[in-house]
Amino acid sequence: MGLKRVVVTGLGALTPIGNSVPEFWEALTNGVSGAAPIKSFNTEKFKTKFACEVKNFNPEDHLDRKEARKLDPFVQYALVSTEEAVKDGGYDFSKLDTNRIGVIWGAGIGGLKTFMDEVSNFATGDGTPRYNPFFIPKMIVDIAPGHISIKYGLRGPNFATVSACASSTNAMIDAFNYIRLGMADIIISGGSEAIINEAGMGGFNAMHALSTRNDDPATASRPFDKDRDGFVAGEGAGTIILEELEHAKARGAKIYAEIVGGGMSADAHHITAPHPEGLGAKMVMTNALKDAGLSTSDIDYINVHGTSTPLGDVQEAKAIVDLFGEDAYKLNISSTKSMTGHLLGAAGAVEALATILAINNDLVPPTINHFNDDPDFDPKLNFTFNKAQKRTVRAAISNTFGFGGHNASVIFKKYED
Repeated sequence: MGLKRVVVTGLGALTPIGNSVPEFWEALTNGVSGAAPIKSFNTEKFKTKFACEVKNFNPEDHLDRKEARKLDPFVQYALVSTEEAVKDGGYDFSKLDTNRIGVIWGAGIGGLKTFMDEVSNFATGDGTPRYNPFFIPKMIVDIAPGHISIKYGLRGPNFATVSACASSTNAMIDAFNYIRLGMADIIISGGSEAIINEAGMGGFNAMHALSTRNDDPATASRPFDKDRDGFVAGEGAGTIILEELEHAKARGAKIYAEIVGGGMSADAHHITAPHPEGLGAKMVMTNALKDAGLSTSDIDYINVHGTSTPLGDVQEAKAIVDLFGEDAYKLNISSTKSMTGHLLGAAGAVEALATILAINNDLVPPTINHFNDDPDFDPKLNFTFNKAQKRTVRAAISNTFGFGGHNASVIFKKYED
């Protein structure tokens, strides 16, 4: 029996630039920055005082108050984005075989705020271990897909993937494989992250990973700009619901795109720095293309990892040129992290959303905040600087690379019956 075809039939978003898919796409194509001074805690003594926070979000608008208090923000975000995706896809689970519907979710860190709060309370107390009984269930990464499956009664494959910033892309690849191998009909996939707190910002500051452009937060995320000085932290969630093609057609589902390939690789180089020659980045895109049965000439757009770090942006651009050759100059390339910031484990899901919507609308979102060209980048590459560009997008790659040298890429294409 051959591999089954897998399509995207539901989308949900809760991001720093929009609390729904339509809001997200409108802001993305208009080049809106989500970066602003942090409101969730006092940043007076922190090196970085800004981030891309989720805005105008009250979990009690979506969740029972008592239940919301039992959930870390990263789980709240997961449930809210998934609620939108389920409504969007029109799934009536009472009429579907829920034994063949699963949840595979990605997060790089999970319940960091819960961990920080509980340990801080213990450290400032009298030494008596008065931990909240929900401490562990609120914190662990796999609790997000657990809550989603409980809410909708889904009994198929259910687990979490953790590969730092590649986490939700790995989740989508796993979901894709389970469905095309015939082991599930529908899988809710995606990722969420909530690290804009004292521990998250302090930790990344200590690594010198974050931008410190406190005088101008809105332009701090500057992928491929000469003056980039680190990434901008982001938070939120993205949900991508994947479905076996014939199953989707039988229930009359709308189809956003087809997922046709996934690639994975390791840099095997350094715990945080990318390979200096971009070997892991080149290999992961090579693997994704091979899995999809596509050539470099078939790709019109790459939503790059593009974090706005001095080393990472250079190596990814080098990998694209090395792999694509002359086809590299026919591509549109853009980093939507210039607007959303870096959502870490949720980055892959949110950027896959951007990639799918680019295919649907034949419109490539921009890389904003470009002011000065960097001679380290090939000037013939089209980074889609500052303004969205119309073009037919037949197929597109979304790249995510994580600490530990984890690389993951997914390929989507226009659906054709």
